[in-house]
Amino acid sequence: MSLLNPLTPLNPRILNWRGLRVWLVGASSGIGEALAHELLARGARVVLSARREDVLRKIADEAPDPQQVLVAALDITDMQQVLTAQRQVFERWNGIDLTIVLAATYQPMDTASLTIEAARPILRVNLEGVYNLLAALLPTLRRTRTGHLAIVSSVAGYRGLPRSPVYGPSKAALNNLTESLYLELRPLGIGVSLVNPGFVQTPLTALNEFPMPAIITPGQAAREILRGLSLGRFEIHFPARFTLAMKILALLPARLYFWLTGRITGASEKQHSSPGAEDPITPQQAPTADAEDQQPGQGPR
Repeated sequence: MSLLNPLTPLNPRILNWRGLRVWLVGASSGIGEALAHELLARGARVVLSARREDVLRKIADEAPDPQQVLVAALDITDMQQVLTAQRQVFERWNGIDLTIVLAATYQPMDTASLTIEAARPILRVNLEGVYNLLAALLPTLRRTRTGHLAIVSSVAGYRGLPRSPVYGPSKAALNNLTESLYLELRPLGIGVSLVNPGFVQTPLTALNEFPMPAIITPGQAAREILRGLSLGRFEIHFPARFTLAMKILALLPARLYFWLTGRITGASEKQHSSPGAEDPITPQQAPTADAEDQQPGQGPR
């Protein structure tokens, strides 16, 4: 593989989904649920993982063939549950061809409401959870030199955004992590992809109280992800009319970026009403989601 040849895909192209073993971690709602239905319709064998087993079983009941689907409920922040699910998956199907990590959480907040208690549950799901899954999968991937990892992040990780002192940094970390994984794993024959959505209609974007430009449905997002994997892309970002603008914004010098982002988001013109120090967002208030979160201004993915 020549990294300098623009005609050579950065990853192996996935052209035939029939019979492919796909593990969706964060499959109970939003993009994850839409991916489950799309993959099952294309003939893939799909492992459904998330915290809500009852929801996963309802999705599994809609599979064209019951043998196509396996429910392996887990809390991605619990390492033992991740290891138990991994053993269950490998015992049933003797391996996995593609793992897509979607589990995430999002809570709008500003610096007035920022506390470690508010930040910790977001970081545990968005970052620690991904590392738990990697710790379970990487030894087998490296030994067999096969498989493909796709990590769903967000364009909110491109640059710092107002009211995103935790979510945005967690996604920036995933962007960096996925590039690091690519550099080490791709030479071993393992595919690595980064998925950076813009706004998608999910339970978590429903928390936003501002207009979300170019918002798309979970079904559209799922098809964009599968299209990107079929083309062998490293970064799969969508919708292009929004994500390309975010990429251009991210290239600007700091002074111009701060001025323009402040104007676009209104951060430079008004203060957001938010809880004071005596009324911080608590972990109980921060919703978790098995497959979604959003935020570029406050919320894509």
